[in-house]
Amino acid sequence: MTKKYLTIFIIILGISTILGIQSDVCAQNNNEIFTIYLVRHSEKDVASNNSADPPLTQCGKQRSEHLNSFLSDVHLDAIYSTDYTRTKNTALPTASFKGLETQEYTTQDLEAFSKLLIDRKQDALVVGHNNTTGVLAGLLVGEEVGEFDLDIYNRVYQVVIHKKSSRLHLLHTAFDCNY
Repeated sequence: MTKKYLTIFIIILGISTILGIQSDVCAQNNNEIFTIYLVRHSEKDVASNNSADPPLTQCGKQRSEHLNSFLSDVHLDAIYSTDYTRTKNTALPTASFKGLETQEYTTQDLEAFSKLLIDRKQDALVVGHNNTTGVLAGLLVGEEVGEFDLDIYNRVYQVVIHKKSSRLHLLHTAFDCNY
């Protein structure tokens, strides 16, 4: 999304808020509309002695805080993460800010997890991996979305579900690491 379109989106969102048009109100009242945000974990420390479950780098920690800022005005009912240090720590700032416990999920059966997310009808954040995040977003909307490169960390897949229809939006965060 270009800066021009992001600016237009923010202006429309602001006008909608001023006029009292809030989609999360509908989601809370009748669960007919809800939004799921899917992100890959932040930058991991590949030089770590724990190569199977490395921690976040300093940039990864900053990106996780930035994700919290990005979602600060977004209503969330649930936060999901895989059972890895890097995914849990990516979710942690947002979970702490929202007062939510991070729930673990497994990537072994993404189709079943996508159905669970749809059945729960919750506004949610899901933190995953480069080989699962796009795939799960695709499953939620019935489209083929694949893996993405290991060096991509700035994608936010926004899936809006209304009754039996869904729409996928690909957003990009404007994060620059200070380290």
